[in-house]
Amino acid sequence: MEIKRKIQIGVMGSARDLGYKEDMAILAEEVGFYIAQAGATLVFGAEKDCDSLSTSACRGAKENGGLTVGVTYGKGKDIYDKEIADIVIVSGLERGGGREMVLVLSCDGIITIGGGSGTLTEMAIAYQANIPIVAIKNTGGWSDKLVDQYLDERKRFKIKKAKTPKEAVRLILKLIGK
Repeated sequence: MEIKRKIQIGVMGSARDLGYKEDMAILAEEVGFYIAQAGATLVFGAEKDCDSLSTSACRGAKENGGLTVGVTYGKGKDIYDKEIADIVIVSGLERGGGREMVLVLSCDGIITIGGGSGTLTEMAIAYQANIPIVAIKNTGGWSDKLVDQYLDERKRFKIKKAKTPKEAVRLILKLIGK
């Protein structure tokens, strides 16, 4: 009997302290909904101290019966929204590179929404590891700045653009090869 592993899609995006608007949280929930609908696992950066677009995506996946995995920093499984992560991976690492590396390398592909410095770090790690990236256009932050761009002269791959949550999930699945 062949056991098939579920596709693991990371959702990376702005934390609440960047001041995103409620429509961005709704858009992120929709991304999570479509990931769950596709039968994929949603992987996200489980924050300890504030809400985020990644957490919103996780809520959308949970509402659609999806499996969710949160990767957190530091020690302990305490996260901001305790009801949404089916599994919490405690990295023991700090924000700013360590946790982000564990998070991104656990993904088959990532979708970005807006994003500050943490999302930029995650995009760079994915690029270095040849993990496909889809950025949702018109969500601000690094998603808008880097869409349709290579991150360096190696020109490994361009960050792909999606206009809607449904398109983002469809495209990341295509890039992963599923």
